[in-house]
Amino acid sequence: MTTARYTHTATLLPSGKVLVAGGYNYPGGYLANAELYDPATGTWTTTGFMITGRSGHTTTLLPNGKVLVAGGYNGSSLASAELYDPASGTWTATQGLNAARYDHTATLLTNGKVLVAGGYNGAYPFTAELYDPATGMWTSTGFMITPRAEHTTTLLPIGKVLVAGGVGSNGLVTSSELYDPIRF
Repeated sequence: MTTARYTHTATLLPSGKVLVAGGYNYPGGYLANAELYDPATGTWTTTGFMITGRSGHTTTLLPNGKVLVAGGYNGSSLASAELYDPASGTWTATQGLNAARYDHTATLLTNGKVLVAGGYNGAYPFTAELYDPATGMWTSTGFMITPRAEHTTTLLPIGKVLVAGGVGSNGLVTSSELYDPIRF
């Protein structure tokens, strides 16, 4: 890579290239720059700057080929979100999350919406929300049973999302729960 970084994201694009965005670099701080890795040539190229430097965020490839960047941390929890367009290499703002968070998860659902769950923002929020790429809007979608960050989410073949493990206010979380998009 052209910039050393950690707590960044990597997203496989439809072109086969990999978008690496944000993260943290000492002494550079919270990074806004992004790079593309081309496996055909084995080279890295820069691809502009996010609007907000961040680490601990999520990136999700949307059905329209754009990449949603949500939340993160840059000295405080972020509620901002932005979109990367691989066709033009540009970054644009989209409506922000309802709750600032980092170390959360983002899962692309079968209906094309993105489920963002949990994370940390000075506390462990119970909240989950949905991003609708068709409208660019976020809506609340119920509460998790157990608040958690640094957990995993897996889209199951039946369309539900398994939320497992993580860390919460009482330490490590061993529980799991299911999110059903039909109910919300």
